[in-house]
Amino acid sequence: MSSELNLTVKAENAGVRIDKFISENADGITRSATAKLIEDGNVTVDGKEISKNYKCKENDEITVFIPDAKPLEARAEKIPLDIAYEDSDLLVVNKPKGMVVHPAAGNYDGTLVNALLYHCDGSLSGINGVIRPGIVHRIDKDTSGLLIVAKNDFAHIHLAEQIKDHSFHRAYQAVVYGNIR
Repeated sequence: MSSELNLTVKAENAGVRIDKFISENADGITRSATAKLIEDGNVTVDGKEISKNYKCKENDEITVFIPDAKPLEARAEKIPLDIAYEDSDLLVVNKPKGMVVHPAAGNYDGTLVNALLYHCDGSLSGINGVIRPGIVHRIDKDTSGLLIVAKNDFAHIHLAEQIKDHSFHRAYQAVVYGNIR
């Protein structure tokens, strides 16, 4: 169900980019989701559409229209997953090198999202839209590693907050061949 959110900019937020301001002042709306809402014309300041790099001014009246979720266009595919952990709220999957995380131009199938749709049978968070259900963060196609996937909006909101607050630790390892300068 679509909804509308109204925010007023206070003096201490003057000069802050609007996408940052909205993501910090609206529960459950990530910065990337905010950027998409702005791009689609769903955010206005004093009744006028703006760009995502708009800098807030004191007393700006911001309206955020959150449209109904679109039906998912990605299709479920029976692709084996290497699941490190799973409960009713989230799962941790080891994404192999070469697998794209979410459908995009040139990669509409064979993605992690396609595999998750099959495995979770539709029980994934819808916060990041129809192409990235459950995806809280991503890693590049040619990178392998663990990804946390939200099975519901509650888990997605709290995982996104933890990522934003840097309240959990991520570690990366690289294998390098040859001479490094």
